[in-house]
Amino acid sequence: MNEFQYGIDQLTVSSALAIASGSLKGVLGKASREKVLSSQQHVQEIVNTNRTVYGVNTGFGILASASISDEDTRLLQHKILQSHSVGVGDPIPTEVARIMLITKMQALAQGFSGVQLETLERINWHIENDVIPVVPEKGSVGASGDLAPLSHLFLPLIGLGEVFYKGERLPSQKVLQQFNMHAIQLGPKEGLALINGTQFILSFAVKAVQRMHNCLEAADIIGAMSLEALTGTKAPFDERLHQLRPYAGSKLVAQRLRLLLHDSNIMQSHMDCGRVQDPYSLRCMPQVHGASRNAWLHLKELTEIELNSVTDNPIILAADDTISGGNFHGQPMALPLDYACFAAAEIGNIADRRCYLLLEGKWGLPMLLMKNVGLNSGFMIPQYTTAALVTENKTLCFPASADSIPTSLGQEDHVSMGSISGRKLNKVIDNLEYILAIELLSACQAIEFRRPLKSSAILEFAHDYVRKYVSFAEEDRIFANDINQIREIIHDFSFVGQVNSFASAGKSMLNEGYEQFELTSSSN
Repeated sequence: MNEFQYGIDQLTVSSALAIASGSLKGVLGKASREKVLSSQQHVQEIVNTNRTVYGVNTGFGILASASISDEDTRLLQHKILQSHSVGVGDPIPTEVARIMLITKMQALAQGFSGVQLETLERINWHIENDVIPVVPEKGSVGASGDLAPLSHLFLPLIGLGEVFYKGERLPSQKVLQQFNMHAIQLGPKEGLALINGTQFILSFAVKAVQRMHNCLEAADIIGAMSLEALTGTKAPFDERLHQLRPYAGSKLVAQRLRLLLHDSNIMQSHMDCGRVQDPYSLRCMPQVHGASRNAWLHLKELTEIELNSVTDNPIILAADDTISGGNFHGQPMALPLDYACFAAAEIGNIADRRCYLLLEGKWGLPMLLMKNVGLNSGFMIPQYTTAALVTENKTLCFPASADSIPTSLGQEDHVSMGSISGRKLNKVIDNLEYILAIELLSACQAIEFRRPLKSSAILEFAHDYVRKYVSFAEEDRIFANDINQIREIIHDFSFVGQVNSFASAGKSMLNEGYEQFELTSSSN
């Protein structure tokens, strides 16, 4: 198995996800160990020389002016994890908590935080043994870092809190005993270093980058299938048109649509039909999908900067050189997360409009995509669900980063609320996956009314892949079952993965020339 060296190698979205999945091993190499040991020695020297440094021998936040005695510097770090563990709500997904551990490893291993090597080794033990702390979803304002969720994340280090292990939710102490291990005694500054940071926001961003990329890829494929079913034209995807307004996202989507529709018999069958223009939800896919692609790219680029950043406070450069600043503030991630939230919601908006077009009974399709309607409601009601989900997403589009409520008696007088931005974006993507599933269900139904004509090889493959899970509907049935089946193949990345693999095998490189939009590319 390949290895990733924390604090030395550059972490990307794809490598963070690979470590989380177990396909890449994160290690503390010799160079990072030396940096960590040196930084920890600097902190110990600060304590020994009685030099006053925030968080080492002072209180926290509004209590920064309170001095802490030498003998209490370790107890102070233990207490900060206890006092700041105030999260509420359901636990976050274990994958997100695992990514939090990984991203904190990368930040601390750079050697500017003064933590013990033993502490980093224990965090990595949690990752490698899949002993994942229970982290409540709510309670962070994303300012002095994600204080509450990170406190819960690291309670197990001191033998407190809970973990998920082998499918069970257990007290941390019980699991440590199973491994014949003891709690760690935190050194000076360690508690603060553990909970100062943006790893909660960042880990939701990592998942959102992965999931939104999948939805954007799916939306192009599904949109092309809807266009085929509606006998739309590919003229608006002409490369010459998009060179005149050369946004990278628009150019990529237009290219993908051209390749997805290449050599379609359905497209050839109506070249001279006399229809002048298609509705915007068909004609403007490059502009709308492309704008969301641009927003995704911005989020990915900033996420990968954050993945390799030190977001602790204070920063330890040397025993006599420390900087107390604001690298823990979540605003650099909160804004792009909110922007991406709007972008994801818009993909749902335009997909819902295509669902509606498919039901109207125009251009040779039966009304509600079923021949015997009246007795049957056909595909009328699935579109009710897309309408509901689209509206729910609109309510989630209020930018959390536009709000700020002072905390710590005014010491922390501007906060980012980025933790809410990250959670909210993933909720929008949850809904988007269902919206796309309903459009795909409807497009597959509609395209069969064009038989015996065939679409392009890629889109026929996509249609056949869906038919492995859901059959053509001759009459009404419980469509929720179909929706859930198709949503699952979108959610688990198999639909996009299978279609992309088929396209590549046929020499159709859908994203060729736009490698920056690939999930596996690095902006570093």
